[in-house]
Amino acid sequence: MSETVDDLTISYEEDGIELVKELEKYVLSKGSWSTVLYKYQEWNKQKEEYGPEKATIRRYQKRDGSYRQQSKFNISSGKQAKEISDILEKWFP
Repeated sequence: MSETVDDLTISYEEDGIELVKELEKYVLSKGSWSTVLYKYQEWNKQKEEYGPEKATIRRYQKRDGSYRQQSKFNISSGKQAKEISDILEKWFP
């Protein structure tokens, strides 16, 4: 478990292969409840290459000195990310 927000990651390795590769991270909020936006790629075992870039928003709660993931929302494509961005821009110009 991570003790600071900066140590949080979604990178995941199994059998020497990085199955989830974190590309970028942006901390949206810090504190006992923290929110982090990640850009990442997943390993495609059949094609033996990384798939398209995706994004995920993760919420963490700090308990007993360590952050634990409480929830997540995955943005599955660039198209979906653009639609979310457009609506947010409309709501909050």
